[in-house]
Amino acid sequence: MARANIGAALFTDSGFERNLVLWGSIAATIAVVLISRHHPHVIWGLVVTLPLLVVALIDLGQTEHSLRRNYPASAHIRWFFEWLRPFLRAYVVESNLEGRPFSIDDRSLVYARAKGDVDAHPFGTELDVYSGEYEWLAHSMMPNAAAPKDMRVTVGSDQCSKPYSASRLNISAMSFGSLGANAIEALNLGAKIGGFYHDTGEGSLSPYHRKHGGDIVWELGSGYFGCRTKDGHFDAEHFRDKAQLDQVKMTEIKLSQGAKPGHGGLLPGPKVTREIADTRDIEEGKDCLSPAGHSAFSTPKELLEFAAKMRDLSGGKPVGIKLCVGFPHELMAVMKAMLATGIRLDFIVIDGAEGGTGAAPEELSDRVGMPLREGLIIARNALVGAGLKGQVRLAASGKVTSGAAIAMNAALGADWCNAARAFMFSLGCVQSMKCHTDLCPTGVATQSPARQRGLVVPEKAERVARFHKSTINALHEIVVAAGLDSPSDFRPNHLRQRVNVAEMKQMSEIYPFVEDGELVAGTRHDTLRRWWDSADPDSFRRREPA
Repeated sequence: MARANIGAALFTDSGFERNLVLWGSIAATIAVVLISRHHPHVIWGLVVTLPLLVVALIDLGQTEHSLRRNYPASAHIRWFFEWLRPFLRAYVVESNLEGRPFSIDDRSLVYARAKGDVDAHPFGTELDVYSGEYEWLAHSMMPNAAAPKDMRVTVGSDQCSKPYSASRLNISAMSFGSLGANAIEALNLGAKIGGFYHDTGEGSLSPYHRKHGGDIVWELGSGYFGCRTKDGHFDAEHFRDKAQLDQVKMTEIKLSQGAKPGHGGLLPGPKVTREIADTRDIEEGKDCLSPAGHSAFSTPKELLEFAAKMRDLSGGKPVGIKLCVGFPHELMAVMKAMLATGIRLDFIVIDGAEGGTGAAPEELSDRVGMPLREGLIIARNALVGAGLKGQVRLAASGKVTSGAAIAMNAALGADWCNAARAFMFSLGCVQSMKCHTDLCPTGVATQSPARQRGLVVPEKAERVARFHKSTINALHEIVVAAGLDSPSDFRPNHLRQRVNVAEMKQMSEIYPFVEDGELVAGTRHDTLRRWWDSADPDSFRRREPA
């Protein structure tokens, strides 16, 4: 896609509205000059109009801030309130009659790290440490300063001939189509610079994923975009041609996603350009709706057979599944199917119901699907209890923005984490909530060439890589403080939660955590045993007790 020039930025896609201050300053300057011919004293109006015009033109040409490029001069209102925020914040906190300080702003943390600003915070935590929601990681009296900084994790069972060394933090699934070309390019270039992977989302492998050569995890949803037949079924040959590209390191079957579990992804027709249609093998200008379920399989065993087929077609690369947990017995049915067939997945990604970057039906976002913590613990227990955790890696995805979040998920069984929202913030997303309208003001979630012009790929890619590096460094500092060698050494007893104002518990005292092979041997935990007993490797339906 050709980059939009300044002319396109000014004259297309509501350019007049977005550049109202620029046009206004030009008109005012001309008016002052003309009127001053008859009323000389009016020339002093240039003291106001010319500086405003200069600021607008500078904003239009600079490359650092997307909002200033897309909204010259007027975007400074935001920067003013950002500057004013600490003073207002202090006033509000001090005048808060309940004395409850604000929580940490994750978006501000991401911005600071992405821009290379100091992310230190004065006067200690502003979290309420006596709240029942407060949680923390235990540290050691003997920190381990010798903990290796190389904290990567190898993904690939003994059935995988091309294992992948993954970073502990990677870019979660966000499709080309939901995000614009510049955003996809910047994310992938950032992944290339920082040495981590970029999940394509279910919108297929686009030219913008491939342009800079960053590591790719190709996600296949129920629409099989990029490798589908005309009637929407899986096309093995088309898949093989792309999956064997050197840049594609792993492939992933999306069963469900946190924001809208059990609901197919939707890309509105206005966002389905000719380019997106070609990438996805769909029709231009028409709503692109993924089916709610897959046509390539319908049982746990068939799912594994399909995964094994994908692994073979890719040349032996790791293959996994991504899901938001619904019924625990369905996930345990997959474990039983692995034991029954001998086919192993290489990894499982658990998506939390609190995640999601694009638009989704409100009822599904709010009330359907399991939050990440519970889903991750169930997946951990399923893998460990079936004796499969050594072969099958486990990842977590859902509002991960910090090294502490990665460490906490590691304590619950995650080998690595994926983040979507945090990397959108690093691109400059301001959460304008316009993702589904194609009117994203920062050029991230839009197909408008004029709006995408605001997102300058090389500059934003550096921010993506910088955020990743700072967050991994923060994770390493936590590993050191805990006296460990690796994030893999975190255990449930490292993570503590206050359950009321006078009581604290370890996670292992709040949730059950099974030992290796315990589900197969017969667990003492009644609920886990009931889920395991009702799991059927031949069906996702609940098995009735004999």
